[in-house]
Amino acid sequence: MSLIPRIFGDRRSSSKFDPFSMDVFDSFRELGFPGSNLGETSAFAHTQVDWKETPEAHVFKADLPGLKKEEVKVEIEEDRVLQISGERNVEKEDKNDKWHRVERSSGKFMRRFRLPENAKMDQVKASMENGVLTVSVPKE
Repeated sequence: MSLIPRIFGDRRSSSKFDPFSMDVFDSFRELGFPGSNLGETSAFAHTQVDWKETPEAHVFKADLPGLKKEEVKVEIEEDRVLQISGERNVEKEDKNDKWHRVERSSGKFMRRFRLPENAKMDQVKASMENGVLTVSVPKE
């Protein structure tokens, strides 16, 4: 559950292909598919996740301000894929309300990471504190 600006030259931003990190929304945009809700969710769909490897574990951190842990899923899929997904719903409108500005992003997001062979897939732990999701995958 980290939205860090991507700055050229920043260690978190790279022009290199990273086969271990896949953002499913990017693939559709690059192919030119117009999505009915891609525009609405673009800021949230590009939720950035930090992946740090320590001697003991692979640690993932994602900033998901305003989300509750019940609105986020952390799953292990086939082929050693860690999937982090969730949804921030649009606030219900009352016809008597007058909106002056809507800047907070909403919609669904999903990030997937193929974990290396040394990851203990059966010992994944996740916690959320102050809008930051931390997922820890111990290493063998």
